[in-house]
Amino acid sequence: MSHDRYQSPLTSRYASAAMAANFSDDKKFRTWRRLWIHLARAEQQLGLAISEAQISEMEAHVENIDYAAAAAHERRLRHDVMAHIHTFAEVCPTAAPIIHLGATSCYVGDNTDLIVLRDGLDILILALARVIDRLAAFAQEHRALPTLGFTHYQPAQLTTVGKRACLWLQDLLMDMRNLTRARNDLRLRGVKGTTGTQASFLTLFDGDHAKVEELDRLITVACGFPSAYIITGQTYSRKVDVDILSVLGSLGASAHKMATDLRLLANLKEVEEPFERSQIGSSAMAYKRNPMRCERCCALARHLMTLVADAQQTAAVQWMERTLDDSANRRISLAEAFLSADIVLGILQNVTEGLVVYPAVIARRIAEELPFMATENIIMAMVKAGADRQECHEQIRVLSQQAAAVVKQEGGRNDLIERIAASSYFAVIHDQLEALLDPATFIGRAPQQVDRFLSEELRPALAPFAGRLDGSVSLEV
Repeated sequence: MSHDRYQSPLTSRYASAAMAANFSDDKKFRTWRRLWIHLARAEQQLGLAISEAQISEMEAHVENIDYAAAAAHERRLRHDVMAHIHTFAEVCPTAAPIIHLGATSCYVGDNTDLIVLRDGLDILILALARVIDRLAAFAQEHRALPTLGFTHYQPAQLTTVGKRACLWLQDLLMDMRNLTRARNDLRLRGVKGTTGTQASFLTLFDGDHAKVEELDRLITVACGFPSAYIITGQTYSRKVDVDILSVLGSLGASAHKMATDLRLLANLKEVEEPFERSQIGSSAMAYKRNPMRCERCCALARHLMTLVADAQQTAAVQWMERTLDDSANRRISLAEAFLSADIVLGILQNVTEGLVVYPAVIARRIAEELPFMATENIIMAMVKAGADRQECHEQIRVLSQQAAAVVKQEGGRNDLIERIAASSYFAVIHDQLEALLDPATFIGRAPQQVDRFLSEELRPALAPFAGRLDGSVSLEV
């Protein structure tokens, strides 16, 4: 690594090897060369004077890329595609006359982008499946563990730790659906010429429309796509980029929400992300266990969400058949969106593989709040025993206000139940108080909802990934 110039932390610090390689120069320019080979092979098959020796020469040099020579050509020509055509031709002198025959720059540029986007989505979809798998195991394990629910970040009715995890899982399953749909919607640009009319290829094939159609089909199949876009300008529509980055941005929102919830739970000391034996939480406060993984996840998820606007604004200003002000932006925004999504999912997998739950802390917080929540159950039990509902309500209101004053004004603990137990008015239900305060009676159908959700929605969604979900993620920094 060079230390005398800026390196993107997305690749130098965080990203997986697979995603970094997917957006590498090697992947890009080897794909360009394969596209030139596909074009020559298809043109030969359709009758153009291209020899097997020329194609074989090109195939022999797919990976023999002289980057220094390409950079020198680009400085002179100010055109990256022409620079690489010259560089390829220098090691393929026999094939030089037919490299890029009939094509425009977007033949290699856009088709390669679509291949990289497709392969990147494949990486992300599997990574997301692994996160879902780990989080589902966590939800199953804690399906019935009562915990204090929060609305407005204020104490609310009880839920379970597993049910809360299913809220995150449901969002992630929506992301899985969206990523899969976007991946399956992708098509190849194919061979369309300078303004998308295929005029150059129609000339090459002496006006034979069938051969031009077949050329498009052959290259589409060679690149592993089920179809190509019928309509393009010079480029494929940049709405495709909007579609994909919108899906990635939506994933970023899900990840941010989940990581934020975990950060809040860490503050409550109820659930924590993994914390390694030698990890330092603060350089000054040695006791701290900062949720650095989830904080990093939020930081990168925010960046991911902002990149959607890049794609939207780029699509909005593509004048007529195309304008080149998309190029520099897309070199940054597409790669950074995929790299950010990849990193976010890696962090989430690492976190979900090591989540720590503290049931005793959870139980203590429930005990602090449950007496107030139990008042309705206590009123109903009194009414069943023959008490007047309105009188009972007033009795318990007074005791609740007294207990609240102890908590808020004196900093004491919630002693409402002790007050009820000491009141002769409530003597008829004193023997029921323990049962009325059992947290398990306040969680409704949360465990059953977890079971049904995992069975009916989550496991079928993971079925296509059977045998591919192994492997853990360790964070390098």
